[in-house]
Amino acid sequence: MLPIVLNQDAISVGLIGAGDALARRQAMLAEAGIVPIPVSPNMPLDGLNVLFVAGLDRDLSEQLAHRARGQGILVNVEDVPDLCDFHVPAAIRRGDLVLTVSTGGQSPGLAKLIREWLERKLGFEWNARLKEMAGVRAQWREQGHAPSEVSRRTRDFVRERDWLS
Repeated sequence: MLPIVLNQDAISVGLIGAGDALARRQAMLAEAGIVPIPVSPNMPLDGLNVLFVAGLDRDLSEQLAHRARGQGILVNVEDVPDLCDFHVPAAIRRGDLVLTVSTGGQSPGLAKLIREWLERKLGFEWNARLKEMAGVRAQWREQGHAPSEVSRRTRDFVRERDWLS
């Protein structure tokens, strides 16, 4: 498993599906700032980097996954792990701070419970904290501090403010 965060400005995302599953994927993508390209079963997939398939029957999902892979497109078919090149972790968003929880697809329900627990622990004040930390970090980098020194200073900065207690 390789957790990565994709830059939504650098990728083209397609979405095809039906029903509640499609609505969930649309909401997830919207929360990430992604406007997906609507895909229909027979349309070309040219230009896509990622394809989400949700709420379709197994045969059509399998056909779409096969076509997409043939074009080098990463595929996620909701709730069908054997058709997925990747899965989507449970995510918590606090502005630009994004925390994810993954069980490697073994127990999405457990990932959801842990996400909900983290959401209660980490409020929306973390967006402001991130902005504050980013500003201070930029100053340290501008002053020429080495990455190891920036890490040490970050640790001290957070500890002094008691953010993680």
